[in-house]
Amino acid sequence: MTDCHTSHKVISRGAAARWVKKLQARGGKAVFTNGCFDLLHPGHVRYLEEARSLGDALIVGVNTDDSVKRLNKDPDRPINPEGDRAALLAALACVDRVVLFEEDTPLELITALQPDILVKGGDYRLKEIVGREVVQARGGEVRVIPLVPGYSTTGLLARIRSKGS
Repeated sequence: MTDCHTSHKVISRGAAARWVKKLQARGGKAVFTNGCFDLLHPGHVRYLEEARSLGDALIVGVNTDDSVKRLNKDPDRPINPEGDRAALLAALACVDRVVLFEEDTPLELITALQPDILVKGGDYRLKEIVGREVVQARGGEVRVIPLVPGYSTTGLLARIRSKGS
């Protein structure tokens, strides 16, 4: 019987940095992305699958609840608490590790992790990507993956709210 528990995939910043370093010591490429991932939808899954295909392992930084509140999103956000959001991401086969971060940007986390590839969605331009300089300074890549049309958490919330009225 296979153990399908994924709680071991949600790790601390220090453990994440050690995990990336160990992967790189074996010659592997660590891919990093980050976000709120408040209401997980097919657009997120396709994005994460594509990000994972760029390297040997994918680590996802997830904004804490307080960090999400400071991002000037809908005042009701996040809908799901950080532990639930991290657990859902960890359950995806394409996600190897998940780490929460409380800062307004992932710069400190990216600096600690030193990933080989930094990925963001198509709503970002390359020069806007936080941590780009850190990754490129050590010879890493920064990639922008196109968004999947028709999928966004904001759009999903709008559909949910319109059906309730």
